[in-house]
Amino acid sequence: MTKHEVHVNFAGKIVFVGFGSIGQGVLPLILRHIGTSADRITIVTAEDAGRGEADHFGVKFVKKALTPENYRATLEPLLGEGDFLLNLSVDVSSTALVALARERGALYLDTCIEPWAGGYTDPGASVESRSNYAMRLDALKLRDRGKDAPTAVLTHGANPGLVSHLVKQALLNIAKDMGVDAGAPSTRDEWAKLAQTLGIKVIHIAERDTQVANAPKEANEFVNTWSVDGFVSEGAQPAELGWGTHEKHFPVDGGRHSKGSGCAIYLNRPGASTRVRTWTPEAGHFHGFLITHSEAISLADYYTVKDGDQVVYRPTTHYAYHPCDNAVLSVHEFAGRNWHLQDKKRIMLKEITQGIDELGVLLAGHAKNAYWYGSQLSVAEARDLAPFNSATSLQVTAAALAGMIWAMENPKRGIVEPDDMDFARPLGICMPYLGTVVGKYTDWTPLYQRGELFEEDLDTSDPWQFKNVRVV
Repeated sequence: MTKHEVHVNFAGKIVFVGFGSIGQGVLPLILRHIGTSADRITIVTAEDAGRGEADHFGVKFVKKALTPENYRATLEPLLGEGDFLLNLSVDVSSTALVALARERGALYLDTCIEPWAGGYTDPGASVESRSNYAMRLDALKLRDRGKDAPTAVLTHGANPGLVSHLVKQALLNIAKDMGVDAGAPSTRDEWAKLAQTLGIKVIHIAERDTQVANAPKEANEFVNTWSVDGFVSEGAQPAELGWGTHEKHFPVDGGRHSKGSGCAIYLNRPGASTRVRTWTPEAGHFHGFLITHSEAISLADYYTVKDGDQVVYRPTTHYAYHPCDNAVLSVHEFAGRNWHLQDKKRIMLKEITQGIDELGVLLAGHAKNAYWYGSQLSVAEARDLAPFNSATSLQVTAAALAGMIWAMENPKRGIVEPDDMDFARPLGICMPYLGTVVGKYTDWTPLYQRGELFEEDLDTSDPWQFKNVRVV
């Protein structure tokens, strides 16, 4: 892909819901790579942020917060057969928008499954009902309402989204390096059996953001390199992970789900207060937050092998996220305020002076121990590649663009998750925007340098047990 190659011509209208850091970053990419015009794009958003950019590109900007009472009246006049609803909002129900897009004959994409405002933090709701596992089940139920339906791509940002395609490429790379004939897997069963054959026990979405700014975090301020509201809402949800068949020690604070496949579990504590050990090539080993994400659930579900009704193989899958240092300080202050958000919020962009976002997948437990495959994108590269982006946002916006193009090229696939997609096409669209893409093997395990200073309850028979990965 060249820097300005048009991938697909799209005759319909495009409607944004939400125009935060990701919406602002993806708009120039859409105008660059999708054959459309600014007068066929409308932005509907709750805040004034990004109005200047919309004016710069000549895009219609409607400031209106969507609610259960007004979303239909607001969006129905804007959406028709063959249009595209791009949902990059927080506090707007994804399932409501998917259903509306289907009724109107429009394509759809979001980067996460969102409830209406308050759904993540409702004090009257159970831990299970506030989980991504439950919200994913609700979204997938819409599949029963028609198979030959307009394509609706769920959760296609960087993660969830891009990382599912990185996992498939990583599996092929490992198979080649191990001398295993991977064939040409295309179905869910074929991919799952390849992961089983290779002996993959664990898949970490391992990310370390080292971007720094010339404006330090202030007291009573939450600072991040992407949506503060998005990070806070998912950090306040229970920590969640796909639960592998190799695991021997169920967490004392863990809970199993009463519905669905049972591919994942939750912990009775927020993800922003739960840490896990992981590794990336530049950062080395570090502690990341076990923030709940849909890919932790969908990957575990997708890479399940059954013998009849019996699950015989499934990897443990979860996010392991070390955000930028300002965000870590912000989370620490947020927790100290008993999970009440600070009065001031700031998304770092122009003030970033240096750093990279190292985002990839760590596949571990196989004969070569562990393999990380992913993107090492610097803020300088991101600024050179696309306006209105940081390293963090560009990894998301490029993936959202790729998911939109895939949906336009496959308009009658119904509701799909990233794992269901033909991975090579969206991955190829993202590649020019990912900076250095590398694959690295490591001999690191969660037992590295453990037990030297403190007596620890470790399972030394298998380093890839979750009890060894979790920081307690």
